[in-house]
Amino acid sequence: MRKLLVYMKDYRKESILAPLFKMLEAAFELLVPLVVAAMIDVGIAGSDKPYIVKMSLIMVALGVIGLVCSITAQYFSAKAAVGFAARLRHSLFAHVQGLSFGELDTLGSATLITRMTSDINQVQSGVNLVLRLFLRSPFIVFGAMVMAFTIDLKAALIFVVTIPLLSVVVFGIMLVSIPLYKKVQSRLDRVLGITRENLAGVRVLRAFHREKQEEESFGQANYELTHMQNFVGRITAVMNPVTYIIINGALMVLLYTGAVRVDAGILTQGQVVALVNYMSQILVELVKLANLIITVTKAVACGNRIQSVLEVQNSQKQEQGFGKTAAQNAPVVEFCHVSLTYPGAGGATLEDIHFTAYPGETIGIIGGTGSGKSSLVHLIPRFYDATQGRVLFHGRDVKEYPVKELRSKVGIVLQKAVLFSGTIEENLRWGKEDASEEELWEALAVAQAAEVVEGKSDGLKEQVTQGGKNFSGGQRQRLTIARALVKKPEILILDDSASALDYATDARLRKAIGELKENPVVFLVSQRTSSIRNADKILVLEDGAVVGMGTHLELLKNCQVYQEIYDSQYQDREEVLRDAK
Repeated sequence: MRKLLVYMKDYRKESILAPLFKMLEAAFELLVPLVVAAMIDVGIAGSDKPYIVKMSLIMVALGVIGLVCSITAQYFSAKAAVGFAARLRHSLFAHVQGLSFGELDTLGSATLITRMTSDINQVQSGVNLVLRLFLRSPFIVFGAMVMAFTIDLKAALIFVVTIPLLSVVVFGIMLVSIPLYKKVQSRLDRVLGITRENLAGVRVLRAFHREKQEEESFGQANYELTHMQNFVGRITAVMNPVTYIIINGALMVLLYTGAVRVDAGILTQGQVVALVNYMSQILVELVKLANLIITVTKAVACGNRIQSVLEVQNSQKQEQGFGKTAAQNAPVVEFCHVSLTYPGAGGATLEDIHFTAYPGETIGIIGGTGSGKSSLVHLIPRFYDATQGRVLFHGRDVKEYPVKELRSKVGIVLQKAVLFSGTIEENLRWGKEDASEEELWEALAVAQAAEVVEGKSDGLKEQVTQGGKNFSGGQRQRLTIARALVKKPEILILDDSASALDYATDARLRKAIGELKENPVVFLVSQRTSSIRNADKILVLEDGAVVGMGTHLELLKNCQVYQEIYDSQYQDREEVLRDAK
């Protein structure tokens, strides 16, 4: 949590002025019991009405000045806390954007959302209260004790015993609570994770009539969260009654001692009232301090969770500046005995992958579910780094290129077609910010998406809702393919991105991509043999290894895995082979 204070550096002035004005308010508040004592001992005892009016006006003035100081302090503390939270949220978001897929997979989206929202809000509340009360409450507690000494030494000793006793209770409960609040937040992560999963997959959930089971799963996670919150709440709830018992016990002793000393003529009635007022001020401030400590305890726990994310470093080495000069006549892409093992995985996802791809070639990739197709193409733009071997781009290891430069050469369309809120035009320009309208329409035509845009009343200005929910699955896929084509990449990766398209549209799409004048290397990942049958080279994967490589006809003759995939979709293998002869 301490490391997060660097985000307060632009709010030094507010961080100083807020406690300062609160201290001024506290100083005026400490003078009130003395004014009351003087009013009783002089004004009321002597029936001096002008003096009583004078003291009353002084009390009103102290109250007004204190109010102005309090409002000013509230303004500065709120400004600092909100600004601090905004800077922290921006920094956390930027940090998350810089992490590799490996770290993001490990952290999980539900956890990151909790850090970005609930945790930062808790930290913001903690900073706000600390600036307002962290110095004010102790100042009044010890100030009241000092003022008590100016009135009577023996009575002030009651304060000396009471304050340390209260401090032991307050800080003891705080030390117990801090680790428990960390557990509360981790259980909140679990609840948010289940909620997010269910909302994202609500159609599947209802299709399988799993509402009851998911309600039970959510209920269990919610019960664990509630149970932990109640447990921590019971511990922190002990603070207020215990402090009240100690304070009220001290008040009883103070009243008894005051009565004895008034009877002996050592103290006046006004001085006893002032001592009681100071004890009451201590009670009020300790209650505030107890609530502050509870909030700060939560804030510290949440701050540590945020800090743990900020301390996660990108495992991928990031090159700066420009990549080295590309080797002459080298393949555009070359896999040199590449293997990949995900962090924490029991075995390798890819093993000893070796092939080359030259300009204009189309590389088809096919295999069963979990065979490593997506993992293979994700190595090219460095979503993940190979654990063994090298992936080369124009003869240079992809690790030698700055990520921004490398990915500017790669257009990729992932399995899940994702569009973002905004217009169609804004989504397409993710590929190239300065693309002309003509370039956008060219990309749409190749992606077979021109008719999608033309069918909308606002054309390219048509609004896209969050996640592109106002488009069908096939329309989203075509628009995301157009987005990748706008940048005119050297490498175009289509990761099973035509699965929602009908065969005719898929065929037109592949034909249009094959006629691109930019002549990119195209990687086609598909479950359909029809989508990759015209590829220059087809890789057949099984359990992360290449079990076949060649053209469609070569694999039909020689690769058993490819034959099985083809036969599961068509029944004419023998006829195709006869025609090929």
